[in-house]
Amino acid sequence: MTRAAVLRGLLALVPAAEGQAQRLLHAGAYWAAIERSGAVCEAVSRSEIVASPGRPQARAVFAFSRDGKRRGELHLIFARPVRPGAAAVLSVGAESFLLVTRGTSAWSRGPAQEAAIIAAIRRSAEMRVRAQGQGGRISDRYLLGGAPTAIDAAAIACA
Repeated sequence: MTRAAVLRGLLALVPAAEGQAQRLLHAGAYWAAIERSGAVCEAVSRSEIVASPGRPQARAVFAFSRDGKRRGELHLIFARPVRPGAAAVLSVGAESFLLVTRGTSAWSRGPAQEAAIIAAIRRSAEMRVRAQGQGGRISDRYLLGGAPTAIDAAAIACA
């Protein structure tokens, strides 16, 4: 897949809300950084497996906000809902992180965990998130080429 095709795919994941401006900050191997209306900056990628047409695409987002409320908050969006009460486990290299889940999403548990996840990403080539979905196991893999630079670009833009 060409870099242009990857970039188009990443940008399709983050459509701007009506009336909301967005600006591309950085596009790397598998990750892009985007600024939304100057208030929120995100590093975003899609899972390694591309969703079938008409199906939701699993994706990962690290969010930063100018007001300082989000400083690398990880938000994972699954292609289907997680079973109520089920946990999600993120593996980055040899490290594992327990995430909070609701509906089709999982989130990091706070600033200390977010910093640890970002540090692990800097040392790893891939990450995987696993959860029990309503229709069976969910396992999404993300390649991390370009992730540190996209995360840094999003963090700097919203600093």
